[in-house]
Amino acid sequence: MKFTRLLASAAIALGFAAGPASADDLTVAGIVFQQDQFFRTIQMGMQAAAEEAGATLLEGNSDSQPDKEISLIDTYIARGVDAIVISPVSGVASIPPLARAKERGIHVVTYNSTIEDDSIPVSYLNSQQRDLGNTTGDMAAAFIRDQLGGEANVATLGFQALLPEISADRVDGFIEKAEEGGTLNIVAQQDAWLAEDAVQVAGDIITANPDLNIIYAANEGGTVGAVQAVRNAGKQGEIFVFGVDGTEQLVGFLLDEDNVLQGVTAQQPFVMGQMAVQSAIAAAKGEEVEQTVIVPVLGLSRTDRAGVEEFQDYLRSLN
Repeated sequence: MKFTRLLASAAIALGFAAGPASADDLTVAGIVFQQDQFFRTIQMGMQAAAEEAGATLLEGNSDSQPDKEISLIDTYIARGVDAIVISPVSGVASIPPLARAKERGIHVVTYNSTIEDDSIPVSYLNSQQRDLGNTTGDMAAAFIRDQLGGEANVATLGFQALLPEISADRVDGFIEKAEEGGTLNIVAQQDAWLAEDAVQVAGDIITANPDLNIIYAANEGGTVGAVQAVRNAGKQGEIFVFGVDGTEQLVGFLLDEDNVLQGVTAQQPFVMGQMAVQSAIAAAKGEEVEQTVIVPVLGLSRTDRAGVEEFQDYLRSLN
């Protein structure tokens, strides 16, 4: 199975293929910045790694608020945790509290996003952001060439205000590859990374652009919202959505007969969360860890139903 091979290669990259280490006396704090399926699956991976190693896992959610993130980090510092595993809200504003953690001997591991100070995290685990855009863009290029006659009016939903560099990599990577399918007319580029916001933003874009063909969303929430906006507008079969992340909901959209969602590129949040905690435990035990680990991504297309169903079975096996 292709995604199973990706799991194995990612595990080998961190040196954990032989199994988890014992860490009965260690405490790891795991921090997410929102509570969608992507981050819930991250947490599942963290929980699995901590349980396998016998470590204690403390979980927190910053809700994308810098002040709340700082409070969480300071709380974990005061509790004397051995490691903090975090997707930082800001590349700059998150540096001071994490620097305080490091000064207290706490090992910091970042995942999904990181900070602009490489001296603080002992390891950073992430998908290759441009690959996320490129892989979905390849699927869009084939669709534009084969289904739209080589030209498309395209809108994008990113998260520039939240994580500008990551958002730009995903959106630009998508456009770069999608252009290989023909002429792209970019009619709108806006931010909307939470599903409830994306429904409204995408709906407004659809209203303002009656000739719109494609919406690309750079994360799970944006993709969910874009699909719902197309459905709300009754534009099934006229506007097609491409996105990022491989959650059960998005996989269900790919298998839905309404033909709205065409392709997504799945990150592997369970693997990312699992490996982030494993890396933190290894560092806390004085073992060497890889400074940067790229977790492979996986393209899922409506045209490969068997592959989508296989991935769906994998997701269900995690529950």
